[in-house]
Amino acid sequence: MNVCCTSDIHLYHSLAVVFFRELGPVNAQLYGKMIKKLALPVIIIALCYSFWLSKDIQVIAAGLAIFLYGMISLEKGFNTFTGGLIEKILNVATDRPWKSFSFGVLATTLMQSSSLVSVLTISFLSSGLLGLRQGIGIIIGANLGTTTGAWLIAGLGLKVNISTYAMPMLVFGLLFLLQTSNYRKGTGYILLGIGFIFLGIHYIKEGFEAFREGIELTQYAVGGAKGLIIFTLVGVIATVIMQSSHATLLLIITALSSAQVNYENALAIAIGANIGTTITAILGAMGANVQGKRLALAHVIFNLLTGIVTLLLIKQVMYCTDLFANWLTISSDDYTLRLALFHTLFNLLGVLLLLPFVTVFAKQLVKWLPEKASVAVDLTSKSALPVVRAYYLNPASVRYADSAISALRKESLGLFNSTFEVICYAIQITSTDIKSSQSLAKIIKRSPVRLQQWTVDHVYKHFLKGIYSDIIRFVGDSRRYMTTEQGNQAIALMLANRHLIDAVKDVKHLSKNLIIYGQSANKAVREEYDMLRLRVAEVLRLINQNFELEASRMFLSQSEMIKLEIEKQDIAYNGVLEELIRNEAIDPFIASSLLNDNSYVYDICRHLVEGAVVAMSQGAEELIILKQEIELDRSELQEILKGSSL
Repeated sequence: MNVCCTSDIHLYHSLAVVFFRELGPVNAQLYGKMIKKLALPVIIIALCYSFWLSKDIQVIAAGLAIFLYGMISLEKGFNTFTGGLIEKILNVATDRPWKSFSFGVLATTLMQSSSLVSVLTISFLSSGLLGLRQGIGIIIGANLGTTTGAWLIAGLGLKVNISTYAMPMLVFGLLFLLQTSNYRKGTGYILLGIGFIFLGIHYIKEGFEAFREGIELTQYAVGGAKGLIIFTLVGVIATVIMQSSHATLLLIITALSSAQVNYENALAIAIGANIGTTITAILGAMGANVQGKRLALAHVIFNLLTGIVTLLLIKQVMYCTDLFANWLTISSDDYTLRLALFHTLFNLLGVLLLLPFVTVFAKQLVKWLPEKASVAVDLTSKSALPVVRAYYLNPASVRYADSAISALRKESLGLFNSTFEVICYAIQITSTDIKSSQSLAKIIKRSPVRLQQWTVDHVYKHFLKGIYSDIIRFVGDSRRYMTTEQGNQAIALMLANRHLIDAVKDVKHLSKNLIIYGQSANKAVREEYDMLRLRVAEVLRLINQNFELEASRMFLSQSEMIKLEIEKQDIAYNGVLEELIRNEAIDPFIASSLLNDNSYVYDICRHLVEGAVVAMSQGAEELIILKQEIELDRSELQEILKGSSL
């Protein structure tokens, strides 16, 4: 089982990306370089030694490489068709446990990879497209769906010359791949994937047929309970190495057909393959939030429970296998089909054990892995502020556009809420006051400006900067897997977040003078800075009211009028300052600061409105398009104001 191939490195790299991002950039680079330096030479040496032992191993290794490359191509093909489709299917196909289960069976049957379905499900759950119960149902269904691969290999791959079916698949696949349309390219990848899978099965079969003439591996067979444990571990290790239970089953079924392994040991390896396939889900959950980790744990528990129960009841399961084999007229010496039947029956046993208790199981998972209290912008604490990072942006979601867009929406909404709190802190009004029905003028009057424990810059670096940087990186990584429309949505969300961050950067400058002049002995100066606070507070309240009413369309229609009012206040303020200077109410030096701070208030309000429009859409893509159609720039607003003054 030490056979490996260069295509494995592609799989290792994809999984390593998920793992290393959680380690941090510095540690990721160090560990990445270390593993690359150690793993690749070990693999090359092991392969070279194996090839030196036997040329037949070269054929088996090449077959495995072709098979795994086919799996990769198949995944690329299916990813092309995820643009909006999977999200729509999930909404109607997972609202009941039996539907989730059926979806898992069907998806795995089509994709021929329970590991891929598991990672997909974890990413959907992490980004909020799925609930935990639906996710568990899909995982359970995926385990049953993966048994179709064993039937394909045992029933078709070893019974006919499957390479004859591979050739036209490869030809037509390449023809479609050369087209410009993404969907045609996706079809090409799927056809190539199927063709390479078939071709890989053929070469592994040929390799084992030739291999048995020189070496008899059955001499290493171990019977009894000891053999069950040893070969179950062999199955686990082989699947962990190759990251594919299908690849392990392919090797063991072809080895069984060539009499290179006995039937009982092959059954144990099949059980181990089921347990080993959970490693992909575990790695995929490393970058996920607590929901994704719960599902990964559910996957591990389900597969472990199924494996342990099967090992404890191995004689009974084998008896049922023989019983059903006779009923299906499978000959007594056709061990490959009997292995496929055994694989189906013990997975079905796991389904029967757990599916009726999905709701109870989900509740127990929540107890085992409780939701950590989200890190709110709490600035009343005397302890050091935490550094907050993105919560929904699971790296496993990068390759799946529906999941990525959903995660970006949720993260953008979270960033908006944090921005709201930071700006409230900067103008020294509580968010509770903003959300109340009390007069804002009265609230500001009874909330004088004071020196604060934390600077706005310090708060920004702890609560906002990390999330925003994660969003930028996530959009950059995920856009290449999106359609043009999805890419535009991602960019619109990122730009909305940019507006929010710009609002905070402007309020950082405002807060410095606010603390200095807001405590001035000159009453007129204090009142002017209170007026600037009031203008920001009014925009915050207006946005919050629309959020509470979920009036995203109403707010969108009002947004240009709000910006018009902001522009009007900005222009009018110049006249106010001139009058204050003429009356010698304020010093010209302070007036220049007020003029600059008025510009900051204008920018803060504009950025808040721009960011809120998209953040409030929460999935209504047409809002983003409509916003682009009706949006006015500053010069147009000024033209309108000039016209209205004539």
